[in-house]
Amino acid sequence: MFVKNGTGILKKVLVSRPSYLKPAPINEIAKKWKDTTMDIELMEKEHKILTDTYKAEGVEVEYLEADSDRPNSVFSRDFGGCVKEGYILGKFKLDMRYKEHVDYEKRMEELGIPCIAKVEKGLFEGGDFMFMNEKLIAIGMADRSNKEGVEEIKKNLEPLGYEIVPVFLNPAYLHLDMCFNLVDDHLAVTYAEGLPKNFRKLLKDLDIDLIEVEEKDIFLHGCNLQALGDNRVLSLSRNIEVNKKLEDHGMKVIKLPITEILKAGGGPHCMTFPLIRE
Repeated sequence: MFVKNGTGILKKVLVSRPSYLKPAPINEIAKKWKDTTMDIELMEKEHKILTDTYKAEGVEVEYLEADSDRPNSVFSRDFGGCVKEGYILGKFKLDMRYKEHVDYEKRMEELGIPCIAKVEKGLFEGGDFMFMNEKLIAIGMADRSNKEGVEEIKKNLEPLGYEIVPVFLNPAYLHLDMCFNLVDDHLAVTYAEGLPKNFRKLLKDLDIDLIEVEEKDIFLHGCNLQALGDNRVLSLSRNIEVNKKLEDHGMKVIKLPITEILKAGGGPHCMTFPLIRE
């Protein structure tokens, strides 16, 4: 069994260092920093803080070595999604990320995790893949995943007993995990007004409490958090209000002093591909 849900105890992850990361203007956040030279040494330090934190919390860390031909592979979440039977290989919208298809597929084979589905005709990036419970998966459709990609995933996962729910979003939000994240079984951080009405109704039906942020917080990674299970969550040190509200809900909030990597558009959730979650 690989990844059972989105909030169980996280045991193993796949990451890639930001050694060649640049603020390419491919999302609303990175556009603001497109004329900036990013501090590689600082980004490497920040990434080590992330991986050291995982190890301290009992999470095994696997790596895909950095490569100058795929500078954005630090955002390992995006190459696909993982369920308990294996993983789904996505299809990137941007050609600058195509090499990730090849290299992550090879690394997953080395790790012994079977590919149970490939998105080939449509588009799908893992930042849009979100477990709601063990059998219900939400897939965002903002800028990087589309209807054809979601249909390919449904075709492969529904026979395994999964229900797939598409979530239509403002393209500026990039991925679902930028505006919504389930951090515990019945707790999520989100910009609720940016979610479609049918998805907000689903959250109510699932008895999920919402910690709400403003739209501007999407672009400050206020929602881009990583659930560790057992009432633990990784957040950013600068998410002061969100962190306080999480703690008020009984969560142990592990605060990461990461700022430089964020300029390229992704946060802790984006930098983490779960391999085993119990």
